[in-house]
Amino acid sequence: MKIKKEIPVKVAVVQMEPVVGETGKNLAACLAYANEAADNGAQLIVLPELCVSGYVFANREEAFALSEPIPDGPACQAFLKLAAERRVYLYAGLNENCGDRLYNSAVLFGPDGIVGKYRKLQIWDDEYLWFEPGDLGLPVFHTPIGRIGMLVCNDCWYQELYRILAMQGADIIIAGVDGPARPHAPFDMNTFVVFHAMAAANCSNVYVAVAVRTGIERGEEFAGRSVIVDNTGAIIAGPAGKTGDAILYADCDFARVRQHQGNLYNSVVTDRRTDVYDRLLGYDPSKYPKQ
Repeated sequence: MKIKKEIPVKVAVVQMEPVVGETGKNLAACLAYANEAADNGAQLIVLPELCVSGYVFANREEAFALSEPIPDGPACQAFLKLAAERRVYLYAGLNENCGDRLYNSAVLFGPDGIVGKYRKLQIWDDEYLWFEPGDLGLPVFHTPIGRIGMLVCNDCWYQELYRILAMQGADIIIAGVDGPARPHAPFDMNTFVVFHAMAAANCSNVYVAVAVRTGIERGEEFAGRSVIVDNTGAIIAGPAGKTGDAILYADCDFARVRQHQGNLYNSVVTDRRTDVYDRLLGYDPSKYPKQ
């Protein structure tokens, strides 16, 4: 069967180096890169995790001091303004203040306001000292450019999150990542983001776009290697280097997701044996029926 093409969506991922505590400078850099991406035709722009506050907080008090409420915080208002003026969709990872608690959140800004918000489910390491685990589930946001799922960093290690988003109709899953480099690992850990993205895209038939921060912050080195992958697992932009700022671009044809089969007889959607394994994994098969 010949695949009917839609107008491709131009996706951009921004690799950059935020500095913890330098919220004004970080925000200015985010806005500059987002505007550059928009100048180059990007319709969906992905910034890294905690791109305004920085990541390595000294203590809980500092984490609170560098947080902001959504949607009334200064970074939120700036991103709202940019998305409206440039008519783009923008993912930004933010340190969300909810009064007596914090969340490691991602917000999708659009031309007409906030499209949706996601809170990181899989908290990593000492993030537990300041962030609460996410409580908003795994929403898929329906927009004129496509159906968008969002993850944050350590979420990307859990393949079931990709699958659940895909089964809800996601065309693309976007993630901001502050992944640590592991220079003493037995293999090049700086490539782990790429491997995860390729496997997730192939296994769940979705595009995956990952924006990873770089640099060294208070002794913690970050991995870089931002990447965009199509729904077969093929790299279509990047990976970027493990150091240095960059913007990657790719044209994504989401009709491929909606019409793709592995071959004449097989599909990762219709071949799922939910009768066997969904309940073993704690899922309710009725929520994610075969399509």
